[in-house]
Amino acid sequence: MTRLSAPPPFPRHIAVLILLCMGCAFAGNHVAARVAFDDGAGVLLAILMRSGGTLLVLAGLVVWQRQSLRLPPGAWRWQLLLGLLITAQSLCLYSAVARVPVALALLVANVFPILLALLTWALGGPRPTARTATLMGLILLGLVFVLDVPGRLAANSSVGPEWLLGVALAFCAASVFAGALWITDHKLSPVRGSVRSLLTIFIVFSSVNLAGLTGALPGGLNLPATDTGWWALATLVVLYGTGFIVLFISVPRLDMPRNAPVMNIEPLATLLMGWIVLDQMLSAGQVIGGAIVVTGIVLLTYRKAAPVRAETPEGSTRSV
Repeated sequence: MTRLSAPPPFPRHIAVLILLCMGCAFAGNHVAARVAFDDGAGVLLAILMRSGGTLLVLAGLVVWQRQSLRLPPGAWRWQLLLGLLITAQSLCLYSAVARVPVALALLVANVFPILLALLTWALGGPRPTARTATLMGLILLGLVFVLDVPGRLAANSSVGPEWLLGVALAFCAASVFAGALWITDHKLSPVRGSVRSLLTIFIVFSSVNLAGLTGALPGGLNLPATDTGWWALATLVVLYGTGFIVLFISVPRLDMPRNAPVMNIEPLATLLMGWIVLDQMLSAGQVIGGAIVVTGIVLLTYRKAAPVRAETPEGSTRSV
Protein backbone atom coordinates (compact mmCIF):
# COMPACT_ATOMS: atom_id res chain seq x y z
CA MET A 1 0.00 0.00 0.00
CA THR A 2 1.37 3.41 -0.94
CA ARG A 3 1.82 5.73 1.99
CA LEU A 4 0.25 9.12 1.42
CA SER A 5 2.66 12.02 1.78
CA ALA A 6 1.92 14.65 4.40
CA PRO A 7 0.44 17.87 3.04
CA PRO A 8 2.87 20.80 2.86
CA PRO A 9 2.73 23.13 5.88
CA PHE A 10 1.26 26.59 5.64
CA PRO A 11 3.69 29.53 5.64
CA ARG A 12 4.39 30.31 9.27
CA HIS A 13 2.57 33.67 9.27
CA ILE A 14 -0.57 31.95 7.94
CA ALA A 15 -0.32 29.15 10.52
CA VAL A 16 0.16 31.65 13.35
CA LEU A 17 -2.81 33.72 12.14
CA ILE A 18 -5.04 30.61 12.05
CA LEU A 19 -3.98 29.61 15.57
CA LEU A 20 -4.54 33.13 16.89
CA CYS A 21 -8.04 33.19 15.42
CA MET A 22 -8.83 29.76 16.81
CA GLY A 23 -7.54 30.73 20.27
CA CYS A 24 -9.81 33.76 20.21
CA ALA A 25 -12.73 31.57 19.03
CA PHE A 26 -12.27 29.24 22.01
CA ALA A 27 -12.01 32.24 24.32
CA GLY A 28 -15.23 33.66 22.91
CA ASN A 29 -16.90 30.30 23.43
CA HIS A 30 -16.24 30.50 27.18
CA VAL A 31 -17.37 34.10 27.45
CA ALA A 32 -20.57 33.26 25.57
CA ALA A 33 -21.09 30.35 27.95
CA ARG A 34 -20.90 32.70 30.95
CA VAL A 35 -23.49 34.99 29.33
CA ALA A 36 -25.79 31.99 28.85
CA PHE A 37 -25.26 30.80 32.44
CA ASP A 38 -26.01 34.26 33.80
CA ASP A 39 -29.28 34.10 31.85
CA GLY A 40 -30.26 30.83 33.52
CA ALA A 41 -28.98 28.23 31.04
CA GLY A 42 -27.77 24.95 32.52
CA VAL A 43 -24.22 23.67 32.14
CA LEU A 44 -25.38 20.35 30.66
CA LEU A 45 -27.47 22.17 28.06
CA ALA A 46 -24.47 24.19 26.89
CA ILE A 47 -22.25 21.10 26.58
CA LEU A 48 -25.04 19.15 24.90
CA MET A 49 -25.55 21.80 22.23
CA ARG A 50 -21.83 22.30 21.71
CA SER A 51 -20.94 18.63 21.43
CA GLY A 52 -24.05 17.84 19.38
CA GLY A 53 -23.25 20.42 16.73
CA THR A 54 -19.61 19.35 16.52
CA LEU A 55 -20.63 15.68 16.38
CA LEU A 56 -22.83 16.23 13.33
CA VAL A 57 -20.05 17.97 11.40
CA LEU A 58 -17.41 15.42 12.39
CA ALA A 59 -19.68 12.52 11.46
CA GLY A 60 -20.21 14.09 8.04
CA LEU A 61 -16.45 14.46 7.54
CA VAL A 62 -15.70 10.87 8.56
CA VAL A 63 -18.44 9.51 6.26
CA TRP A 64 -17.25 11.73 3.41
CA GLN A 65 -13.68 10.47 3.88
CA ARG A 66 -14.98 6.87 4.16
CA GLN A 67 -13.01 6.16 7.30
CA SER A 68 -13.50 3.00 9.34
CA LEU A 69 -14.45 3.29 13.01
CA ARG A 70 -12.71 0.01 13.84
CA LEU A 71 -10.17 0.40 16.64
CA PRO A 72 -7.09 -1.73 17.38
CA PRO A 73 -7.55 -4.60 19.89
CA GLY A 74 -7.74 -3.33 23.45
CA ALA A 75 -8.23 0.30 22.41
CA TRP A 76 -11.98 0.55 23.10
CA ARG A 77 -11.63 0.71 26.88
CA TRP A 78 -9.08 3.52 26.58
CA GLN A 79 -11.29 5.34 24.07
CA LEU A 80 -14.22 5.10 26.47
CA LEU A 81 -12.08 6.40 29.35
CA LEU A 82 -10.83 9.23 27.16
CA GLY A 83 -14.38 10.29 26.30
CA LEU A 84 -15.42 10.20 29.96
CA LEU A 85 -12.38 12.29 30.97
CA ILE A 86 -13.18 14.89 28.30
CA THR A 87 -16.79 14.92 29.52
CA ALA A 88 -15.58 15.57 33.06
CA GLN A 89 -13.24 18.28 31.80
CA SER A 90 -16.07 20.01 29.96
CA LEU A 91 -18.37 19.87 32.98
CA CYS A 92 -15.70 21.11 35.37
CA LEU A 93 -14.52 23.95 33.17
CA TYR A 94 -18.00 25.25 32.32
CA SER A 95 -19.02 24.93 35.97
CA ALA A 96 -15.95 26.97 36.93
CA VAL A 97 -16.76 29.60 34.29
CA ALA A 98 -20.24 29.89 35.81
CA ARG A 99 -18.77 30.72 39.27
CA VAL A 100 -15.60 32.79 38.86
CA PRO A 101 -14.34 35.33 36.30
CA VAL A 102 -13.83 33.55 32.99
CA ALA A 103 -10.17 34.58 32.62
CA LEU A 104 -9.36 33.28 36.11
CA ALA A 105 -10.97 29.91 35.34
CA LEU A 106 -9.05 29.61 32.06
CA LEU A 107 -5.72 30.53 33.65
CA VAL A 108 -6.14 27.89 36.36
CA ALA A 109 -7.27 25.29 33.81
CA ASN A 110 -4.28 26.03 31.60
CA VAL A 111 -1.79 24.61 34.11
CA PHE A 112 -2.44 21.19 32.56
CA PRO A 113 1.09 21.04 30.99
CA ILE A 114 2.54 20.92 34.51
CA LEU A 115 0.18 18.14 35.53
CA LEU A 116 0.86 16.23 32.32
CA ALA A 117 4.63 16.38 32.89
CA LEU A 118 4.22 15.16 36.48
CA LEU A 119 1.77 12.42 35.45
CA THR A 120 4.09 11.20 32.71
CA TRP A 121 6.96 11.05 35.19
CA ALA A 122 4.84 9.24 37.79
CA LEU A 123 3.83 6.60 35.21
CA GLY A 124 7.38 5.78 34.21
CA GLY A 125 8.17 8.55 31.76
CA PRO A 126 11.18 10.87 31.76
CA ARG A 127 11.87 12.98 34.81
CA PRO A 128 11.25 16.72 34.29
CA THR A 129 14.45 18.55 33.46
CA ALA A 130 15.81 21.39 35.57
CA ARG A 131 14.46 23.83 32.97
CA THR A 132 11.00 22.25 33.12
CA ALA A 133 11.00 22.29 36.93
CA THR A 134 12.01 25.97 36.94
CA LEU A 135 9.22 26.88 34.51
CA MET A 136 6.73 24.90 36.62
CA GLY A 137 7.75 26.95 39.62
CA LEU A 138 7.35 30.15 37.59
CA ILE A 139 3.83 29.14 36.51
CA LEU A 140 2.85 28.32 40.09
CA LEU A 141 4.22 31.68 41.25
CA GLY A 142 2.13 33.43 38.62
CA LEU A 143 -0.89 31.43 39.73
CA VAL A 144 -0.45 32.71 43.29
CA PHE A 145 -0.94 36.24 41.96
CA VAL A 146 -3.75 35.21 39.59
CA LEU A 147 -5.66 33.86 42.60
CA ASP A 148 -4.81 37.09 44.46
CA VAL A 149 -3.45 35.14 47.43
CA PRO A 150 -1.34 38.09 48.73
CA GLY A 151 -4.34 40.44 48.58
CA ARG A 152 -6.64 38.01 50.32
CA LEU A 153 -4.11 37.36 53.07
CA ALA A 154 -3.48 41.09 53.57
CA ALA A 155 -7.18 41.86 53.73
CA ASN A 156 -7.78 38.93 56.06
CA SER A 157 -11.10 38.45 54.28
CA SER A 158 -13.00 35.20 54.01
CA VAL A 159 -13.17 33.47 50.66
CA GLY A 160 -16.69 32.66 49.48
CA PRO A 161 -17.64 29.05 48.78
CA GLU A 162 -18.46 29.82 45.14
CA TRP A 163 -14.95 31.20 44.58
CA LEU A 164 -13.30 28.18 46.18
CA LEU A 165 -15.52 25.77 44.26
CA GLY A 166 -14.88 27.58 40.98
CA VAL A 167 -11.10 27.45 41.41
CA ALA A 168 -11.26 23.78 42.48
CA LEU A 169 -13.37 22.91 39.42
CA ALA A 170 -10.94 24.69 37.09
CA PHE A 171 -8.04 22.76 38.62
CA CYS A 172 -10.03 19.53 38.27
CA ALA A 173 -10.54 20.36 34.58
CA ALA A 174 -6.77 20.74 34.19
CA SER A 175 -6.16 17.43 35.97
CA VAL A 176 -8.54 15.31 33.91
CA PHE A 177 -7.37 16.96 30.69
CA ALA A 178 -3.79 16.03 31.54
CA GLY A 179 -4.95 12.44 32.02
CA ALA A 180 -6.77 12.56 28.68
CA LEU A 181 -3.64 13.78 26.91
CA TRP A 182 -1.58 11.00 28.49
CA ILE A 183 -4.06 8.37 27.28
CA THR A 184 -4.06 9.87 23.80
CA ASP A 185 -0.28 9.81 23.56
CA HIS A 186 0.39 6.45 25.21
CA LYS A 187 -2.68 4.30 24.53
CA LEU A 188 -4.47 5.67 21.46
CA SER A 189 -1.67 6.97 19.27
CA PRO A 190 -2.33 4.33 16.54
CA VAL A 191 -5.93 5.58 16.14
CA ARG A 192 -6.48 8.11 13.39
CA GLY A 193 -7.17 11.57 14.82
CA SER A 194 -10.48 12.05 13.01
CA VAL A 195 -11.85 8.71 14.26
CA ARG A 196 -10.65 9.37 17.81
CA SER A 197 -12.19 12.84 17.68
CA LEU A 198 -15.56 11.55 16.48
CA LEU A 199 -15.73 8.79 19.08
CA THR A 200 -14.66 11.16 21.86
CA ILE A 201 -17.33 13.72 20.97
CA PHE A 202 -19.92 10.94 20.68
CA ILE A 203 -19.08 9.74 24.21
CA VAL A 204 -19.27 13.30 25.53
CA PHE A 205 -22.65 13.84 23.87
CA SER A 206 -24.01 10.50 25.13
CA SER A 207 -22.71 11.01 28.67
CA VAL A 208 -24.23 14.47 28.94
CA ASN A 209 -27.55 13.14 27.64
CA LEU A 210 -27.48 10.38 30.24
CA ALA A 211 -26.63 12.84 33.01
CA GLY A 212 -29.54 15.04 31.95
CA LEU A 213 -32.05 12.20 31.76
CA THR A 214 -31.08 10.80 35.17
CA GLY A 215 -31.04 14.20 36.86
CA ALA A 216 -27.44 13.69 37.98
CA LEU A 217 -26.85 17.44 37.83
CA PRO A 218 -29.97 19.31 39.01
CA GLY A 219 -30.72 22.29 36.79
CA GLY A 220 -28.18 21.16 34.23
CA LEU A 221 -30.70 21.30 31.39
CA ASN A 222 -32.37 24.56 32.42
CA LEU A 223 -33.31 26.77 29.48
CA PRO A 224 -32.22 30.42 29.20
CA ALA A 225 -34.71 32.94 30.51
CA THR A 226 -34.44 35.38 27.59
CA ASP A 227 -33.35 35.62 23.97
CA THR A 228 -29.94 36.81 25.19
CA GLY A 229 -29.21 33.38 26.64
CA TRP A 230 -30.29 31.60 23.46
CA TRP A 231 -28.12 33.87 21.33
CA ALA A 232 -25.21 33.18 23.69
CA LEU A 233 -25.73 29.42 23.35
CA ALA A 234 -25.86 29.71 19.57
CA THR A 235 -22.68 31.80 19.64
CA LEU A 236 -20.75 29.28 21.74
CA VAL A 237 -21.83 26.45 19.43
CA VAL A 238 -20.64 28.36 16.36
CA LEU A 239 -17.37 29.54 17.93
CA TYR A 240 -16.44 26.18 19.44
CA GLY A 241 -17.53 24.20 16.40
CA THR A 242 -15.70 26.50 13.99
CA GLY A 243 -12.53 26.48 16.09
CA PHE A 244 -12.56 22.74 16.55
CA ILE A 245 -13.33 21.84 12.94
CA VAL A 246 -10.81 24.31 11.47
CA LEU A 247 -8.10 22.97 13.77
CA PHE A 248 -9.16 19.39 13.00
CA ILE A 249 -8.78 20.00 9.26
CA SER A 250 -5.67 22.20 9.47
CA VAL A 251 -3.52 20.43 12.10
CA PRO A 252 -1.39 18.52 9.54
CA ARG A 253 -0.40 21.84 7.94
CA LEU A 254 0.08 24.00 11.03
CA ASP A 255 3.52 22.72 12.14
CA MET A 256 2.20 22.27 15.68
CA PRO A 257 5.52 21.34 17.37
CA ARG A 258 6.74 24.81 16.43
CA ASN A 259 3.56 26.89 16.56
CA ALA A 260 1.41 25.32 19.32
CA PRO A 261 2.43 27.91 21.98
CA VAL A 262 0.54 30.53 19.95
CA MET A 263 -2.69 28.94 21.21
CA ASN A 264 -1.91 30.27 24.67
CA ILE A 265 -3.45 33.53 23.47
CA GLU A 266 -6.74 32.05 24.73
CA PRO A 267 -6.50 33.20 28.41
CA LEU A 268 -5.41 36.69 27.35
CA ALA A 269 -8.21 36.94 24.78
CA THR A 270 -10.62 35.73 27.45
CA LEU A 271 -9.43 38.48 29.80
CA LEU A 272 -10.10 41.14 27.15
CA MET A 273 -13.48 39.70 26.11
CA GLY A 274 -14.53 39.23 29.72
CA TRP A 275 -13.84 42.89 30.37
CA ILE A 276 -15.69 44.09 27.24
CA VAL A 277 -18.69 41.73 27.37
CA LEU A 278 -19.05 40.87 31.07
CA ASP A 279 -17.36 43.83 32.74
CA GLN A 280 -15.10 41.32 34.51
CA MET A 281 -11.73 42.88 35.23
CA LEU A 282 -8.91 41.33 37.20
CA SER A 283 -6.72 43.44 39.45
CA ALA A 284 -3.30 44.67 38.31
CA GLY A 285 -1.61 41.94 40.36
CA GLN A 286 -3.82 39.25 38.79
CA VAL A 287 -3.08 40.55 35.29
CA ILE A 288 0.66 40.41 36.02
CA GLY A 289 0.24 36.92 37.41
CA GLY A 290 -1.68 35.92 34.29
CA ALA A 291 1.16 37.21 32.10
CA ILE A 292 3.63 35.14 34.15
CA VAL A 293 1.46 32.03 33.81
CA VAL A 294 1.05 32.40 30.05
CA THR A 295 4.76 33.13 29.56
CA GLY A 296 5.69 30.06 31.59
CA ILE A 297 3.27 27.84 29.67
CA VAL A 298 4.56 29.11 26.31
CA LEU A 299 8.15 28.36 27.34
CA LEU A 300 7.16 25.01 28.83
CA THR A 301 5.33 23.85 25.71
CA TYR A 302 7.76 25.35 23.20
CA ARG A 303 9.68 22.83 21.13
CA LYS A 304 12.04 23.31 18.24
CA ALA A 305 10.56 22.24 14.95
CA ALA A 306 10.71 18.46 14.65
CA PRO A 307 8.74 15.70 12.89
CA VAL A 308 6.58 15.01 15.94
CA ARG A 309 2.86 14.26 16.05
CA ALA A 310 0.89 16.89 17.95
CA GLU A 311 -2.75 15.93 18.44
CA THR A 312 -5.03 16.13 21.42
CA PRO A 313 -7.87 13.72 22.21
CA GLU A 314 -10.11 15.36 19.67
CA GLY A 315 -7.53 15.90 16.95
CA SER A 316 -6.93 19.52 17.90
CA THR A 317 -4.57 21.23 20.29
CA ARG A 318 -6.94 22.61 22.83
CA SER A 319 -9.30 21.65 25.52
CA VAL A 320 -12.99 21.16 24.98
